[in-house]
Amino acid sequence: MERTLIVLKPDAVQRSLVGRIVARFEQKGLRIVAMKMMNISAELAREMYSAHEGKDFYEPLIEFVTDGAAVAMVVEGKSAIDVTRAMMGPTFGPDAPPGTIRGDFGISRRYNLLHGSDSLESAQREIGMFFRGEELIEYDVHNTRWIYAKSGDELI
Repeated sequence: MERTLIVLKPDAVQRSLVGRIVARFEQKGLRIVAMKMMNISAELAREMYSAHEGKDFYEPLIEFVTDGAAVAMVVEGKSAIDVTRAMMGPTFGPDAPPGTIRGDFGISRRYNLLHGSDSLESAQREIGMFFRGEELIEYDVHNTRWIYAKSGDELI
């Protein structure tokens, strides 16, 4: 199973969308293995978005994600990175189709509700920035056999 980091940004928290967004990931069949509410420090934000340093939106992005409470979580599932990114939709709400999180809840070209890791390498790095190993909880979900079919030992 693949893991990815999802961060519900301050606009999602302030607009009381946390429960609705988390529910969408759960309803898709993804398992939450870690979650916490936090204030993202400037240092953490700069580390998280270091690939964008020097771009015109970098400083406004840092200011935005550090401006209020956020919810960080690790979700797990088959192809979790691709699945969560498809669920989130394109970066900005006006560009995101209905049915995606940003398409259903977003309208801004600056506030985009959530962050999701874009690759396995990013996911591993970003999960480590937000969570210690012991904060990732292993547990059985009894509905897994109704979420995935099996082909031999492989979940499909």
